[in-house]
Amino acid sequence: MELYSIILVDDEEEVRKSIMKKIEWQSAGFRLIGDAENGEDAMEKIEMLEPDVVLTDIRMPYMDGLALAEKVRQKYPSTKIVIFSGYDDFEYAQRAIKLNVTEYILKPVNVEELTSILKRIKANLDLEIEEKRNLSRLREKYRNTLPIIREQFFNDLVHNHLDQELAEQKFKEYDIPVLGARKWVIGAVDVEQKEVKEPLSIHEEEELIPISVMQIVREKLEGYCRFALFQSASEADMVVIAALDEDNSITGLIDVLGDICKETNRILKVPVTIGIGHSCESLAGIVRAYQSCVDALGYKAIAGIGSTIYINDMEPVGVGKLEFDSVTEGDLIAAIKFGPQEKIGALVKQIMDKMKTAKVHHRQQQVYMIGVLNSMIQLMQQYDMDLEEIMGGETEYLEIFDKLKKTDEFGQWLFKTAEKMNCKINQERDLTTRHIIWEAKQYIMNNYQNPDLSVEMICRHLHMSPAYFSTIFKKETGQAYTAYLTDLRLNKAVELLNKTDDKTYIIAAKVGYQEQNYFSYVFKKKFGISPTRFRGAK
Repeated sequence: MELYSIILVDDEEEVRKSIMKKIEWQSAGFRLIGDAENGEDAMEKIEMLEPDVVLTDIRMPYMDGLALAEKVRQKYPSTKIVIFSGYDDFEYAQRAIKLNVTEYILKPVNVEELTSILKRIKANLDLEIEEKRNLSRLREKYRNTLPIIREQFFNDLVHNHLDQELAEQKFKEYDIPVLGARKWVIGAVDVEQKEVKEPLSIHEEEELIPISVMQIVREKLEGYCRFALFQSASEADMVVIAALDEDNSITGLIDVLGDICKETNRILKVPVTIGIGHSCESLAGIVRAYQSCVDALGYKAIAGIGSTIYINDMEPVGVGKLEFDSVTEGDLIAAIKFGPQEKIGALVKQIMDKMKTAKVHHRQQQVYMIGVLNSMIQLMQQYDMDLEEIMGGETEYLEIFDKLKKTDEFGQWLFKTAEKMNCKINQERDLTTRHIIWEAKQYIMNNYQNPDLSVEMICRHLHMSPAYFSTIFKKETGQAYTAYLTDLRLNKAVELLNKTDDKTYIIAAKVGYQEQNYFSYVFKKKFGISPTRFRGAK
């Protein structure tokens, strides 16, 4: 039997222990993966553990159950929320309904009633998953996919610069609801069917898996923005064109797409990777925006599969993207940027084989080599490389060709240079990550006194997505952002307690805590003693 994960939140320790002890979680279809004594602690654990269900009290210090429910609903829309309260208050119930809370029950919690509710939630979760896995339903959806002509239009739109008036006419004709947006963002979706680790019956019919993924994508995006979704003819399995209006943001879209990755892995046991490109403010920029989301997918070897990859996280903001008409040149650039060495070698061999088999004049071979060399030099300039260092002190075309009169010599030089460039790009990527973390730490140091300081504020400053920032911050510092900020604030509080006579509530405000009681709670949790007693012990 598949067990769903649940977190229990209540500020009364006796109540928590009683519920934890009395409920037979496994027989109800759940495993209790954690508990918390207030909304702040709960949110940290929810971000780390990502439970299927949150069971929370409504009246708690620092962050009450409704505030917690609102945050969970925004960040994890698939999570079920059960609120219990000792207050039979209609206003609370109204707010809970608006937040789409799954259940609202009164204290004292009755074991039979709570068990019954948990079983009902399990049954609903089972039904949701079963509906998405149902083969007959998927077969029906597969037979009713969009007409071929509509798919052809979409693929033409992202690969060719269509006349804007014609494109708008087609959008209206096909009833595609993306016109008139503030900006458009394109996502390329790859369904990683070869990476399946836990086979299900649906995996026996591979053609149904993308249909099920498309269903999940539609359900998640429908509540956030206007969009178009279609199957791709080449670079990805499917493509999303998201129309963002005034009440939508790229950060919010990335969160929704990230939830899609988690949901497909949870329900279908299939990893899904989504490349997210640069935004564009006119339909004329669709082709460039599409190419950038395909480029984002190219970073899978670095960022990993099964999540979103935002192009701004992987490449410097403001650096223009190179576009090559030649597929061979594009493949070579991708191999240099992403590696590995074997792929670089294969592309160099492909280029050299093409030169050797072509029955052309030697001058035409030189023109071809100049084209390859020019592409590489542009890439070096994009990454601000030292041309003389990479090219062995030779930066003039004629100097290079004087040494490379034979195609074999050019091939050896090309492979050696491409390897050096790949190494430099990897080093630059590592340096960029370290610089980003340094800049983030400086921003936190300059703003830790602001009680509203958040990951979103830092990411707006850095031009990054919160999910990617959180990943690299923890990887580089060994701490989650929240823990790092808490340590910094408390260490600053210790300095103030030692060096000033300020009241505790003043020190709390100076280090970014609006509530003195919550500051004292966090301080005691870290140091085992209250701020007042800490000062008295000096």
